[in-house]
Amino acid sequence: MTTKVNCFHCGDECISGEIVKDEKDFCCSGCKTVYEIFSENDLSCYYDLEQNPGATPEFTDDRFNFLENEQIQEKLIEFTDGETEIVQLYIPHIHCSSCIWILENLQKLNAGIISGQVNFPEKTVSITYKKQKVSLKEVVILLASIGYQPYISLEDFDKSEKIKDRSLIYKIGIAGFAFGNVMFLSFPEYFEVSEYWLEQYKPLFRWLMFAFSLPVVFYAGQDFFISSYKGIKSKTLNIDTPIALGISVLFIRSTAEILFDLGTGFFDSLTGLVFFLLLGKLVQQKTYSFLSFERDYKSYFPIAVTKINENGSEENLPIYNINKGDRILIRNGELIPVDGVLVKGKASLDYSFVTGEAKAVEKNLGDKIYAGGKQKSSVIELIADKSVEQSYLTQLWSKDAFQKNHQLEYQTLINKISKHFTLVVLTIAFLSTIFWLIYDASLALNVFTAVLIIACPCAIALASPFTLGNLLRIFGKNGFYVKDAASLEKMAELNTFVFDKTGTLTTNAGSKITYEGVDLSNEEESLVKSTLRNSNHPLSRKLYEFLQSQDIQTIDDYNEHIGKGIEAKINQQHIKLGSSNFVENPLTQTAQETAVYYSKDNNYKGKFVFKSAYREGVWDLIHQMKKENQILVLSGDNSGERQYLEEKLPFETQVFFNQKPEDKLMKIAKLQKNQQHVAMIGDGLNDAGALKQSDVGIAIAENINVFTPACDAILDAKNLPLLNDFVKLSRKGMKIIKTAFVLSFFYNVIGLYFAVTGQLMPVIAAILMPLSSVSIVAFTSIATNWVTRNLKSMT
Repeated sequence: MTTKVNCFHCGDECISGEIVKDEKDFCCSGCKTVYEIFSENDLSCYYDLEQNPGATPEFTDDRFNFLENEQIQEKLIEFTDGETEIVQLYIPHIHCSSCIWILENLQKLNAGIISGQVNFPEKTVSITYKKQKVSLKEVVILLASIGYQPYISLEDFDKSEKIKDRSLIYKIGIAGFAFGNVMFLSFPEYFEVSEYWLEQYKPLFRWLMFAFSLPVVFYAGQDFFISSYKGIKSKTLNIDTPIALGISVLFIRSTAEILFDLGTGFFDSLTGLVFFLLLGKLVQQKTYSFLSFERDYKSYFPIAVTKINENGSEENLPIYNINKGDRILIRNGELIPVDGVLVKGKASLDYSFVTGEAKAVEKNLGDKIYAGGKQKSSVIELIADKSVEQSYLTQLWSKDAFQKNHQLEYQTLINKISKHFTLVVLTIAFLSTIFWLIYDASLALNVFTAVLIIACPCAIALASPFTLGNLLRIFGKNGFYVKDAASLEKMAELNTFVFDKTGTLTTNAGSKITYEGVDLSNEEESLVKSTLRNSNHPLSRKLYEFLQSQDIQTIDDYNEHIGKGIEAKINQQHIKLGSSNFVENPLTQTAQETAVYYSKDNNYKGKFVFKSAYREGVWDLIHQMKKENQILVLSGDNSGERQYLEEKLPFETQVFFNQKPEDKLMKIAKLQKNQQHVAMIGDGLNDAGALKQSDVGIAIAENINVFTPACDAILDAKNLPLLNDFVKLSRKGMKIIKTAFVLSFFYNVIGLYFAVTGQLMPVIAAILMPLSSVSIVAFTSIATNWVTRNLKSMT
């Protein structure tokens, strides 16, 4: 006699002893092979996270031969620098923690794979691998061999759409249909109709109600049971546990009543409960989708890129206005915003933002360039191959490598609530049920179920994401683009603000420039302007606009020395622009001025003297912020404007000059060691290290591509005077969250009172629960819109 057992890998039924490995039974050789692969590569703990988590692999030799086609590879691969490639694949089988664990440890199965990153809600995995060691086809075959075969459809890929999950809509439809019919069938007993009904149709109607409840419990409500089961398996009680318990009790009790002819049961409450719970989940899902839509890729790029028009003129455009076929100019230090083809210049690209490796990638004319690389050499031009929403750059800002894991106190409070809430609710439910079993057994079931449903902490859980999400949306509309909710939370804790001077407090617009030195010939002015064209420094951009020459020459070699200056070789002539020491100026540098010094072939020629123009409203901003915060100003320039700054800045404001990028970083680190919560406000060029070191790094954007993943927020330069308003509003946002917590707490206390005292039917509790969630969403939305009503963009 054969004994049936479950496959150790996938859980399917199999025959004991037929296929065995390490005293474990498998349904087929495929599952056994996957088990052997995991065991040999020290990945057997895959089975410790979930029981029978795998899928049966299907093997064919040539199923993925189409991935050898280069045109198909180009459509699928999101990024390549010739050595490292990144591909994102949709894997329908992703369903549990074991799936996430194994897919993020693929490097243990193949040394050519660098990393895997799973997006669990989207069921996708982004895989980074070395092209010389493993091909795209081999990556896909590896996934298929361990039971995670990707779904690859080039037609769907071109449409940039994922398969949409409409199961929640179907479940609501079924639950609503059943609820309506059960209510209709319950009317005769509600209104106590004549004996004819009782004798002829009562049993039929009751069994019909039972039949309608089956798809509601076992299909529409299955997510509550699955979530609860997984929570119990991992030894945690999640918020779905009391809901699943309540549904189970109602169904079992109702079935017993009609089976033994004790009554009509609670099928109306049961189907209504599931219907309204699912309806509440849909409302929550739609609201999240709305907030996500409000903060799409455009929210991350308030910066501009230089487009070259057909007549050769240069035009600064918002980065998301670049379309396929546009010719764009990229200077030294700028990120490539879209995929394109190199048509002028020589590219030396730093793709460390994408791959984590700082090795320069050289590209020549005609080569394809992927978004995300930072140009490290002279200016280049490329033809856009895609629009920005289709490029890999849109994913960079949320890349794990650039996350700062600061946890705030109120987040810990939420975690504690989630951890202990269910246990408290279950205790109240069981104690109140025991009381009513002794006092009035007819109400015990209603009390037990109502307590489980009314005390669901959904309203508490929604307070934070909806408050912060709405603030992110409002801030974005006013030119302040914050990376995520965590960054907004950190803003509320800030007490120290560090400002860069050049390009942050000062603006290119309105600056006055004078030249002192040997008169410039037309040729020399052309050489200087051609050199400046490659630089993205604020002084370089202003000086480039100041010079009148239109004769732009091709540069043979270019280097930018951060914090010092730039140099180039043009037609065997060596040009240097920068600090006095950098150009080896034989004269003593004047400490009371900001200047760019110029030398040709190592012979000092002269200097361009800048009279800085400060942004309108910046002094009022600093005076306002000084009342509640510590203010510092850091400048890479000399101390020429010390007296002017001391007159304008509030008393005891610390100002530091001649600060190199590493000096700024060390200053911020020192403040943090003194328990200060520090924000760095800089131009994103020489301040990347300081921006990343700070608790909140804010990059100022003014018609230049200053995007850097090191920052937590990008502020439109003309809205800098609103910075203090944004900080205060983030603090008010935290107060709104705490107020929502209090409202949710009172709601639960009041609801529990009526539930425990037997005055609340389960179906009413099911209606009130989603209404409470909606009320919290409404409260946070109205409150955030109210506190931001006076916030107006400077546009």
